[in-house]
Amino acid sequence: MTAFQALDLPEVILVTPRRFGDARGYFCETYVKPLYAANGIVADFVQDNESLSALPGTVRGLHMQAPPFAQAKLVRVLSGAIFDVAVDVRKGSPTYGRWAGARLTAEGGEQLFVPQGFAHGFCTLAPDTRVAYKVDAFYDRASECGIIWNDPDLAIDWRFTGETILSDKDRILPRLKDFDSPFVHSNG
Repeated sequence: MTAFQALDLPEVILVTPRRFGDARGYFCETYVKPLYAANGIVADFVQDNESLSALPGTVRGLHMQAPPFAQAKLVRVLSGAIFDVAVDVRKGSPTYGRWAGARLTAEGGEQLFVPQGFAHGFCTLAPDTRVAYKVDAFYDRASECGIIWNDPDLAIDWRFTGETILSDKDRILPRLKDFDSPFVHSNG
């Protein structure tokens, strides 16, 4: 049976789909809308994305899109391994500025659900890591925003101690204290 586990931020959910193995390998259902919805993952996914990072220590994030183009994400690893992170950036949230993370591997098949209102990023832990993720809103360049991956106020333990590799865009993202979040926590 597919396992669903809320992390330290209860809206961020670690999913481990059940695999059915035999001499040929395995089969698993990586997304079943009614099952996921019954376990707190309610999103109308409209686009699938994939990235390849050649070297361990590649950090992608912390990214998000502002409303009305905010995106929830369902992330999984096709080859290699990552440490995947979500940061609550919803103004008024009791967990604002806190992060939750999980190791996702191709071998384990784990997935991480990152809801709207959370910044998302990951660090690759193996060479030639391919990451796939579903999103519930289309990409909109004008809505892109983010937080610097190594913000000392967040103190994220990326589970990697070597040299990190970043895009030019990710090097200049602001710290959380300098970020005017477009997200507001809803009490209902």
